[in-house]
Amino acid sequence: MKSKILLLLLLLSAGTFAADLSYEQAKTRADKDEASLTAVQTEALIASQGQAGGASFGKCPPANANADLSPFSLVMELDASGKVIRTWLRGSSPIATCFRSEMAKKALSKPPHAPFYTSFDMSWAP
Repeated sequence: MKSKILLLLLLLSAGTFAADLSYEQAKTRADKDEASLTAVQTEALIASQGQAGGASFGKCPPANANADLSPFSLVMELDASGKVIRTWLRGSSPIATCFRSEMAKKALSKPPHAPFYTSFDMSWAP
């Protein structure tokens, strides 16, 4: 009985820790998780990011001469199925906040472990 209570407390505290991650901590995890992927896994992740990202951008305000085209970065925590369960955003333009909102509804390729962190960096520079 005591071991079950201890396990429950550990699980709850781990969940709290993940929820309290800063953008920088989440980005560091994303960089580490992405670097651990095999070439095949990396290819699948990039393809799923492209598909989900393209669909998400399609629902956001168009980039035009008056748009705020500041660079932004979105970190996503994925569950075991690849569903986005948490996000962190660096940037605050309307396009960035719309993209975050849309990506939060998506699923990417199934990761090798959960939680899995990945990031999407956007820059409009040529």
